[in-house]
Amino acid sequence: MTELRVYLPIEDLQPQFAAYLSSPTRARGYPPFAGQHSLIIEVAPALAIHRITDLALKSAPEMEPGILYTERQFGLLELHSGRMEDLQAAGAAILKGIGAKPEDQMKPQILYHDIIEDLSDQHAIILNRSRDASILVPGQALLIYEMAPALFACVAANEAERAAPGCVINDVQMMGATGRLFISGRLEDMRLARDTITARLEAIRGR
Repeated sequence: MTELRVYLPIEDLQPQFAAYLSSPTRARGYPPFAGQHSLIIEVAPALAIHRITDLALKSAPEMEPGILYTERQFGLLELHSGRMEDLQAAGAAILKGIGAKPEDQMKPQILYHDIIEDLSDQHAIILNRSRDASILVPGQALLIYEMAPALFACVAANEAERAAPGCVINDVQMMGATGRLFISGRLEDMRLARDTITARLEAIRGR
């Protein structure tokens, strides 16, 4: 039996987050563009994601898969399109195929968040060695946020950028046991981003 862990529609991909999804280490398929819409699915066991992919792409052939990845326990798929109708058709086919509803997904858990003011140069340097997105600049405020399952970092990053367009997405860790965000900018923007992420995650229905 296939367990639905994450069923995550994301409307209107923001420029930085869309660019992150297009990075070579993440985009195994077709890169998305700003303004497109995305549907992200995570299931267990991992190889069940291939049945999910088959159901989705046959229901809406014009849609593009951006990421198809199998971890040790879970499989994940990212789909995107300029038409929300394509994602809705794919989502309906997936849910029908595995006998699930969107609210059968896991409810996101907020594990930790903090805002570090006036980031030191040594701290910025060591974080920049392992980032996947933009450079961290000393003196900025740094928002760090952790949640589970990991894929909810995607909607968190996109909503933070939408709420605070002046923020800089430094890293989005969307695979693994937990999801983690590193976002920097003005202190007031980091507070707005934090509150936006919290409200968005708390509004998601799940088990």
